[in-house]
Amino acid sequence: MHPFPPSPLPKATLPRRDFLQQCGGGLGGVALHALLAAEGRAATGNALAPKLPHRAPKARAVIQIFCPGGLSHVDTWDYKPELQKRQGKPFDPDGKLQFFASKPGNCQGSFWPFRQHGQSGRWMSDLFPKLAHCVDDMAFVHSMQSKSALHGPAMFMANSGFILPGFPSMGAWVTYGLGSASEELPAFVVLPDPRGLPPGGVINWGAGFLPAIHQGTTLNTHPGQAPIADLFPQNDFSHLKGAPEQAGRDFLQLLNRSHAAGRAENTELEARIGAYELAARLQLSAPEATDLGGETEATKALYNIEHEDIGPFGRQCLLARRLVERGVRFVQIYCGAENTTARKVRPNWDSHEDLVRDHGYWGAVLDSGAAALLSDLKARGLLESTLVICTTEFGRQPAAQGAGKGRDHNPGAFTAWLAGGGIRGGSSFGETDPLGFKAAVNPVYCYDLHATALHLLGLNHEKLTFYNNGIPRRLTDVHGHVIQPILEHSA
Repeated sequence: MHPFPPSPLPKATLPRRDFLQQCGGGLGGVALHALLAAEGRAATGNALAPKLPHRAPKARAVIQIFCPGGLSHVDTWDYKPELQKRQGKPFDPDGKLQFFASKPGNCQGSFWPFRQHGQSGRWMSDLFPKLAHCVDDMAFVHSMQSKSALHGPAMFMANSGFILPGFPSMGAWVTYGLGSASEELPAFVVLPDPRGLPPGGVINWGAGFLPAIHQGTTLNTHPGQAPIADLFPQNDFSHLKGAPEQAGRDFLQLLNRSHAAGRAENTELEARIGAYELAARLQLSAPEATDLGGETEATKALYNIEHEDIGPFGRQCLLARRLVERGVRFVQIYCGAENTTARKVRPNWDSHEDLVRDHGYWGAVLDSGAAALLSDLKARGLLESTLVICTTEFGRQPAAQGAGKGRDHNPGAFTAWLAGGGIRGGSSFGETDPLGFKAAVNPVYCYDLHATALHLLGLNHEKLTFYNNGIPRRLTDVHGHVIQPILEHSA
């Protein structure tokens, strides 16, 4: 179908678009179509049209790895030799402390030895032999804290800045502030663990009070399955493909826009219309973006995608790299699912009973996939423009949970790390106390992590606001400072 209908006006009064369309043949005409289409999208108020940042950005995309369940900082990133010295001694001799689900047991040092790595000499436990080779690209924030010891509220806080559900996630704020860099793929994509959704479910990537179009789009990462459910029509409707399908879409678009014209305040309606429009384009773009057939055998081996346990997360990480290559603004990967009792292992990092068993399993998963992602991004020249963040909702206690081999929840201290996109590799910020119980030096919350990420994307967290219920809301609420010591000097 011709992109612009023939003008009924005399040639002397030919509209500008028709004149340029008729005279701009060849490649120039193709380019002109794209420019005019972009102009049209901006003119009609497309919420995902690209927007200028507040300042020159260091990163153009974010890949966030989220480890639900509560990853133990004292067994992974936060070296505590004093804790090791007090191994087996009572953590709370006076018996006054109460952890989330238990009374403190004896001091429990790391179940894995720590070693220094890289030119920076950063400490990391032997749980991550592959990531140990990447420490000079990573910055560690050791003084993270949460305001909740419950998985759901702490997950919401880590994602949205609030312990209550219903607030926009960081990915939604980023697309609200910057729009989309791709016309063919969603701006914000979520890759859940193949075992299921994380604690709190889809609320973790919701748009809250922002226009609904900014919520995350979930992609299925199971090999051999459609990336989006019901993306393609059933075989019974195969006769409607091609020209009849396009005619139906055009008619539906006319009806949708007519219906929406008098309902501008209904952002869910606009989001649904936009989702259907994008779905039509996704029939081509989503299968191509998620098809790993074009990747080299060396790349597939790097991500270990054929391994029964490690492979699913490796596939998520490889898909994340492919998505940011194709202009997706924010990709969130979940390394772990909803919290249930263990069969072989716990389905996430919530290691109450047997930390060696559970962290031993998930550590190998995270180590392989995250190290492959960092190495691959760096080799392709993408790490400089892609901010990678790895976090969890809270840490774990430095004492054993009762007399067992597990650790209880610890909202008072955990570690997050960042790489690429303007981060000063081999650096660290903040400290916990000598036992890893509480953040002691430069304590920070998710507000500061979010402010730093927005800063690297060129957004001022204090200026990125949305008026809701009489208040100019923002991702960082009334808090947040950019963590300058972990940034490159020019960032």
